[in-house]
Amino acid sequence: MRSTTWARWATCALAISICLPALASHSKKSLADCTSFDQNDKGDDTVELKIKNSCTIPVDCSISWRVVCAPQSKKRRAVHESSAKVSLPTGSEDVKVASATVCGDDGWTIDSVEWSCTPNNE
Repeated sequence: MRSTTWARWATCALAISICLPALASHSKKSLADCTSFDQNDKGDDTVELKIKNSCTIPVDCSISWRVVCAPQSKKRRAVHESSAKVSLPTGSEDVKVASATVCGDDGWTIDSVEWSCTPNNE
């Protein structure tokens, strides 16, 4: 009885080890696998926001962010929300600039940066 149970278990394990790689190779690649985002400081008050498309299809992407002027002040604190939409053909990238020049001499932060991409429907 014990060897029969072990033989069934071994047979199932062998079948799974053969089938799983075959199933994984047929799975679809998601946009998360072929789109990327990066941000780099440029100068004292600018951040570059870059989206890259290495997918085999064109994609439509959106980026949003907030510039918060005088974040520690209760009276002067101001929030400026911005966003951009871009269409990226296969193998291209686009850069948008988040600038804190609106804050003048006040301190600032750029936060709440979010991005997403969807397949282009055209």
